[in-house]
Amino acid sequence: MPDPLDQITPLILTFNEEANIGRTLEGLRWAQRIVVVDSGSTDATLTILADFPQVEVVTRAFDSFARQANFGLGLINTPWCLSLDADHGITAAFRIELAHLIADVEPEVDAVRTPFRYLVYGRPLRSSLLPPRINLMRPASGTYVDDGHAHRFVPQGHVIALHEPVLHDDRKPLDRWLDSQRRYLHLEVQKLLSTPQQQLSRADRLRKRHLIAPFAVLLLCLVWHRGLLDGWRGWFYAFQRTYVELLFSLILWEARQDG
Repeated sequence: MPDPLDQITPLILTFNEEANIGRTLEGLRWAQRIVVVDSGSTDATLTILADFPQVEVVTRAFDSFARQANFGLGLINTPWCLSLDADHGITAAFRIELAHLIADVEPEVDAVRTPFRYLVYGRPLRSSLLPPRINLMRPASGTYVDDGHAHRFVPQGHVIALHEPVLHDDRKPLDRWLDSQRRYLHLEVQKLLSTPQQQLSRADRLRKRHLIAPFAVLLLCLVWHRGLLDGWRGWFYAFQRTYVELLFSLILWEARQDG
C-alpha cells in the first residue's frame, strides 16, 4: 500500500540557519524529496543541507518572503506541499496525523491550517501568541502574499485544520533576533498605516493603541497564556514579545510624525 506521505514534498526557505536547519530536517527523514530555497547563506547551512541526500537546494536572491515561497511552490511536483520555516519541527504525532489526513482528505480541500507550539531553548511553553497558519497546501491551489514582515498562503478552495502542532524552535543568537525584529517592524508599521481600519485584525487594531499594546502583550503572555507557570522561559518569551511591541510603538510614533 502506498505511503500517503509520499504525496508530500516539504518546502523550506533558508538564510544562515545553521542553528536550526539540522533539527528541522531530522523531523523530515520520511520525505522522499525536500526543496530548499536558499537566499545565499554564508554560514554552515549549506554544509548541513548536504548531509541530507533527499534535499534539493536552489539558490535565489531574496526579494520578499512571498516571492521566495511562490518560487518554491513552482518546484513542487507532488500533490501536496508542506511549507515550513527553517526553525520548525515536525513530531512523530504530527507525522501520523498528517498521513491519516492525506489518506482520507476530500478532493475539495485545498489547504490545511496547523497550530504551533513555541519552544524556548528547546523546552515547550504552555501557550504563545503564535496563531495557526496554513502550512500544507496543494501547490497550484493558491498563492503566497506578503503580510507585513511575514507571508501567508491565500487558497482558492476549502481549508481544514490539523490538531497536532508544528514546533517553533528558533535557537539563533539573541543578537540575530534583535536585528531581525528591527527590520521586520518597519514593514509591520507600513502595513498598519496603509491598511484600512476595517481590514485590520483585532490584534493590529490594538497595536495602533501605543500606550496599551505593550502592557497588554505582557499580561497575555504571563497570565492568559500561563507563562508564569513556565518559569524563566515564560518570562523570557514575555519580555521578547513586550520588547517587540514597545519598539513597534516607537517606530509607529516616528512614522506618524514624519507623515
